[in-house]
Amino acid sequence: MNKKVKILADSTCDLTDSLMEAHDISMLPLSIVMGERSYYDRVEVTPDEIYRWADANKTTPKTAAISLDMAMETLKPYVEEGRDVIFFGISEDMSTTCNVMRMAARELEAERVFVIDSMSLSTGIGLQVLRAAEMAEEGMQAEEIVSRIEVARGKVRASFVVDTLTYLARGGRCSSVTALLANTLKLKPRIVVKDGKMGVDKKYRGTLDKVLVKYAKDMEEELLSADERRVFITHSGCDREVIDQIHTYLENMGRFREILVTRAGGVISSHCGPGTLGVLFYVK
Repeated sequence: MNKKVKILADSTCDLTDSLMEAHDISMLPLSIVMGERSYYDRVEVTPDEIYRWADANKTTPKTAAISLDMAMETLKPYVEEGRDVIFFGISEDMSTTCNVMRMAARELEAERVFVIDSMSLSTGIGLQVLRAAEMAEEGMQAEEIVSRIEVARGKVRASFVVDTLTYLARGGRCSSVTALLANTLKLKPRIVVKDGKMGVDKKYRGTLDKVLVKYAKDMEEELLSADERRVFITHSGCDREVIDQIHTYLENMGRFREILVTRAGGVISSHCGPGTLGVLFYVK
């Protein structure tokens, strides 16, 4: 393992604890504000607790970037050890997290801290983080890792299907009328992350299990020519049967060495609500 390069990521990368531990990746949590209290994502609050609060209060929590104090506290020991640090943050169009890390590096007068705007979210970030960690394990220098990650950043495919628009409406990301109509008609939008921004790409109609199969098949051409190292199925709380159905579909392609299933943390879940699922991968 390359002890010279340390990989950090914010909590929206949605990697499992076991994956981060296996690759010596450390996480900095964003904050989730529910009423008068603020909680660290993945550390002090779970998505299911967020759903219960949101449903009881008929609103969604607010989310906030990593704190400057925590960023400095996390960076300091690696800087003192003389290690290079590469930090991955959620798209700068969605959060000021990357900028907070830059400020922390300036405060510590740390010149060997590299901040990467993932231009993505969830395991669209996680894919980049794992690739960087593997390069570090191979002994690659920080500059080379950063360069390769940024060159390939546009090849990340991050999309997901939202089961209900209720949470997006509560958070002001779509109107309540649109949400009511979509829910009544069982419309489920496919949201795609492109150039760091989210947008609706397509609308499906039907039950979630049937919609997700259509969603996966719509990506079949790209999936069959994707980077074979790994693909993520990331969800915000879906039935096991639904997840297994997508897993089997990807498995039957015979394309991927790893099919990783992760559950989205509090930030993604706060905005999208339960029943959201995405298939995320690199294209070649």
